[in-house]
Amino acid sequence: MYANHVNYVNKEGKVYCCLRNKVVPLDEAQVLGYCAGCPMNRGVELGKRVQCGWNDLRNIKNPHIVRDPYVEYTRMQTRKNDAV
Repeated sequence: MYANHVNYVNKEGKVYCCLRNKVVPLDEAQVLGYCAGCPMNRGVELGKRVQCGWNDLRNIKNPHIVRDPYVEYTRMQTRKNDAV
């Protein structure tokens, strides 16, 4: 199912990045180096949140709100293992 993922920065200023499959700082380097060229990018509010859209095989709501990037990272790894 296609879902809009709204990834809010945590206290450390980090978000989960599906493109890189890791937790990253939502800073200018991330936005210019990755978000700007990412086909999943649906908008960035630097220092606040990033919205990304893709077909997600998990049973999630749309939009999918992410407040803890480390939990999202772990769930994405579990999803990949379940699909195998």
